[in-house]
Amino acid sequence: MLRLIWRQLRGRAGRSVALLVGVLVATTGFVVLTGATTTSRLDVIGTVERDTKAAYDILVRPKGTRTPLEAERGLVRPNYLSGHFGGITTEQYEQVKAVAGIDVAAPIAMLGYSTTPLLTPLDLTDAVDRSLDRQVIRVEPAFAAERGLSSAPGKPRYVYVTKHPLIYPRQDVPTTSDSVRYSDGHSYPVPPECRGPAAREVLPGGRTVAICNPGEGVLGAVGTYSERDHWSVDAIRLLPDGRFEGLTALVTDSNNYPDPSTADRLVVAYQLTVPLLLAAVDPAAEHRLIGLADAVVAGRALHPGDTVKVTPDPKVPGYEVPVLVTSRPFIDESLTARFTRLAGVSPAGVPGADLEKTLGRVGGTPAGAGRYDVATGYRALLDKGIAQFGCCIGQLQRIVQSADVQYDRLPDGTLRARPQPAGAPEVYGGTGAFNPWPRPWLADDVGFRDVRPLPLVEGYDRPWRTWRAVGVFDPGRLTGFSDLGQVPLETYEPPVAVGADDRSRAALGGQPLEPSGNPAGYLSAPPLLLTTLDSVPKLLERGGAPQIKTPISAIRIRVADVDGYSDRSAERVRLVAEQIAARTGLDVDITLGSSPAPQTVELPAGSFGRPALRLTEHWSALGVASIITQAVDRKSVVLFFLVLVVCALFLGNAVSAAVRDRRPELAVLACLGWPVRRIGALILGEVAVLGLAAGVLSLALAVPVGMALGIDVDWRRAMLAVPVALLLALAAGAVPALRAARAHPGGALRPVVAGVRWVRRPRTLVGLAVTNLLRTPGRTLLGVGALAIGVAALTLVGAAATAFRGTIVGSLLGDVVSLRVRDADMAAAAATVLLGAAAVADVLYLNIRDRAAELATLRAVGWTDAALARLVGYEGLALGVTGAVTGAAVGLGGAAWMIGTLPAELVLVATLVAMAGVLVTTVAALVPTILLRRLRTARLLAEE
Repeated sequence: MLRLIWRQLRGRAGRSVALLVGVLVATTGFVVLTGATTTSRLDVIGTVERDTKAAYDILVRPKGTRTPLEAERGLVRPNYLSGHFGGITTEQYEQVKAVAGIDVAAPIAMLGYSTTPLLTPLDLTDAVDRSLDRQVIRVEPAFAAERGLSSAPGKPRYVYVTKHPLIYPRQDVPTTSDSVRYSDGHSYPVPPECRGPAAREVLPGGRTVAICNPGEGVLGAVGTYSERDHWSVDAIRLLPDGRFEGLTALVTDSNNYPDPSTADRLVVAYQLTVPLLLAAVDPAAEHRLIGLADAVVAGRALHPGDTVKVTPDPKVPGYEVPVLVTSRPFIDESLTARFTRLAGVSPAGVPGADLEKTLGRVGGTPAGAGRYDVATGYRALLDKGIAQFGCCIGQLQRIVQSADVQYDRLPDGTLRARPQPAGAPEVYGGTGAFNPWPRPWLADDVGFRDVRPLPLVEGYDRPWRTWRAVGVFDPGRLTGFSDLGQVPLETYEPPVAVGADDRSRAALGGQPLEPSGNPAGYLSAPPLLLTTLDSVPKLLERGGAPQIKTPISAIRIRVADVDGYSDRSAERVRLVAEQIAARTGLDVDITLGSSPAPQTVELPAGSFGRPALRLTEHWSALGVASIITQAVDRKSVVLFFLVLVVCALFLGNAVSAAVRDRRPELAVLACLGWPVRRIGALILGEVAVLGLAAGVLSLALAVPVGMALGIDVDWRRAMLAVPVALLLALAAGAVPALRAARAHPGGALRPVVAGVRWVRRPRTLVGLAVTNLLRTPGRTLLGVGALAIGVAALTLVGAAATAFRGTIVGSLLGDVVSLRVRDADMAAAAATVLLGAAAVADVLYLNIRDRAAELATLRAVGWTDAALARLVGYEGLALGVTGAVTGAAVGLGGAAWMIGTLPAELVLVATLVAMAGVLVTTVAALVPTILLRRLRTARLLAEE
């Protein structure tokens, strides 16, 4: 048998070589393309594991804090902790730490906002006319925030510049209710028109006149009025040598309080009220989690033993809370001021109640302007360094907490932030809880969060609570976050929202919307002040706050031996999360494998000019890595199977053609008495020999072909070429061999192409083309199936690339993965389509060869070569349309199964791929039409 097989192969060298080439192409293509698919999968898995390295893997929150959005969409909004204060006890924290497998458990307790004065320096030097004996500089402020979209004017403030000597009340010596000791050593009665001690101007002759300042009591209860309503009159002396002298309003490099300071330039301190979010952490755990101590750039780090420093005083004890302050304020707020010089007017001797009217109605000369922002003032404060009179100190008499943002869901999936009424003025301070600073001007804007005060001990026996910086940390130096795998509730980075449409982008000037500093505002800055958990009990004692018993807002957990997402890491994290939930009953979220995901939010208009905006925010999508790896695995399995099937169909068509060529020969062997199994063994033997030869050649070609295409095909995968080639050849030859062995010898005399009884007589060229295809249904289905599988593969990969870019998970990690998926898999899928197109071309070629006599007859009766070419072209077009549409539908179904949904974007991808498949098939159909010119009409008719 082997000798006969060898003779058969040698005797039909042309057919043998053609079949050998077919098996070789199919085998090499299969090995290389599956290598590309496997390489792509490994690359994607590596990308996911590398880009999901994050500071923590599990987030533990109080029971019931998981929002409907999280349950429904798996999304968590940025800085979610800014709306949650307490809820976890220290006992529960200890239970969490006791769970085996935890590397570090870092608690954080959100406390609230401390309204702090942030010095904004106004340089009025050039506004002063040094020739005048006395003058007033009117400063007309305008507040702005949110990229300048929200703005409001403030009341004018006045700087009184005089060449006469000034004396100031001393705060460092005992005083009585009737008189106050001044800097000149004398005591003066408290001027009733000023409602409190005031600076005094020494006029020629020695008489002194009080200069009332509304900040000393004219405006009423501090904290209940807005900083837009706050105004003042500051007294500055112009010395004979040209320098300026002042007590508190003048900004200098040194602080001589309680003595006046001098400076070469008239730079006055305009103080903006800025809310700074305060949070408490465990310094040791926080350092292990994100390297907090290594991020300190000035002063010192927080120590585990740091706690509230109590200053004993029988009347008003002092509580000083140690904090780390951030080097970046993350607040978009600015101040614009116009300067006007008022000549011939003086506030000296004018009662406080008449000051505003007296100074406001006087016209003047424009004297310049300036613009200043919070960031500039904040950096100026940090530049002073950590010192007694440097950086930084603030009040904790009134701490404001804000609730989370509520959303309404729109039909298109957009979220609309729900406006909330502005909080009552007393939220920021009042008689019972004295806050020395006015409330922020944005507190009167349309809010998106409910605000409330943190219950602290109030009344006359309340301690004087302040915070003082012990160091400054730079959030940019913290470790543990990947750009693509940031877990939700990031503590140290602000949320950023960009315009989602042209109108919003134009309104924002192409810049992102940033936190404005308003506790009730939409975007919230991260905690800018960090203290220790040990400070919380003393700060909250006797105040009645629920956080006394449940101070911790969240616990961030890093699981041991987890470095990015993998199946093994996911299982370790899952087991730890289950133990935590079982022991504590808290809400436990697995954040391993999370990634920022774009979410569209509509923001209603504000009351200070900001228009309605449509924004895109990067929320955190939970479980992204798991979804991606599952989708990639499904895609790899499907693509692997499709490549295998297309190769088998391609070979099956080639073997069937070879068997059809030998029909007369096989009929003779059957007549000579060859049994069915011997005829089948002869055919399969020939196919097996060719398969082995093709496998050996493919073994030598797979690696260099892969290198040429940039695909990693190692020797282990190349070794698969031999068994794959043999199996493919046997699988492709099994059906033709069985049919040939069982065929009746008389079948060799029947025409290869039969008629179709149930098709009407065609009246058009297109109808004739369809009829011809139906005459060989098996062959037609084989070509259509091969093309359909190729188009399905390309649709699947194209859908995956598009879906990873924003449809599967809508995440930044998905965007990067799409780059890994697209190239290699697209090449494999495109090659599969080409194999399918080659199968279609082969079908057309066999049709032309089997119907050669019919085509010759048509030419003899007057059909031109162009008409015959159109006929064959229509057949190819019909095969292409049928295969492409079927493949696109199958690809869409596979994509829907892979990602769990069928968005409109995937339908568009499938349509484009189907059109591409039709185009490729049409081009492939041009090759068989060339054979029409080689038909020998006379010879074919004679043979008939």
